[in-house]
Amino acid sequence: MAEKQEIPIGPATRFQPGRFTMLEIPGHDIGVIRLKDGTLRAIRNQCPHKGAPICRGIVSGTWLPSAPGALTYDREAEVLACPWHGWEYDLETGAELFRPVPTRLRLYPVSVRDGEAYVTVRMAEIGQASP
Repeated sequence: MAEKQEIPIGPATRFQPGRFTMLEIPGHDIGVIRLKDGTLRAIRNQCPHKGAPICRGIVSGTWLPSAPGALTYDREAEVLACPWHGWEYDLETGAELFRPVPTRLRLYPVSVRDGEAYVTVRMAEIGQASP
């Protein structure tokens, strides 16, 4: 297993709810977003479906499976829709919604200490270009 490294990404207050802040981390294009519960989530800016810049997608909720004649919209600010094909991903887990064999977003751990945020990446990834 490759060794991991924490990379400082700035003050935690820099990251806004419902809006991605793009980072330049060697080898990766990563977006960081503050979830509605206040936690920070770092996501590789590449849709696992067709490689779209996923962080340009819409952060909103989704229409849940509902009874005939009913529409149920929920999960506001918890779902990221791909800008190319509209596939929806759970921002908490990275899992794609509503498919039997889902794809997953690539998530990176984020920690906050003394008001500063850090993202953790594998050393082997640093300096490598994103596919």
